Amino acid sequence: MAEEKLIGKITHYFGNIGVGVIELSGALKVGDKIRIKGGTTDFEQVVDSMQVEHQNIDAAKAGDAAGLKVADKVRTGDEVYQVTE
Repeated sequence: MAEEKLIGKITHYFGNIGVGVIELSGALKVGDKIRIKGGTTDFEQVVDSMQVEHQNIDAAKAGDAAGLKVADKVRTGDEVYQVTE
């Protein structure tokens, strides 16, 4: 069974480019599977790419505000979980 660990919250969503900004409370890297969950949001996706301060990165740590392309609309306050099989 998959385990989910809370690693951050959505702080902003850019609808025109489909990018969500996550304020991280845990580590996240490219290739990780995440689940974004909120009042009307609930989907899983694999992290294809991330940016911090407009620089492409492979990994982000707690305290970073990482932007990533999201598969669906997200909302401020949605929780981001890291999914491990």
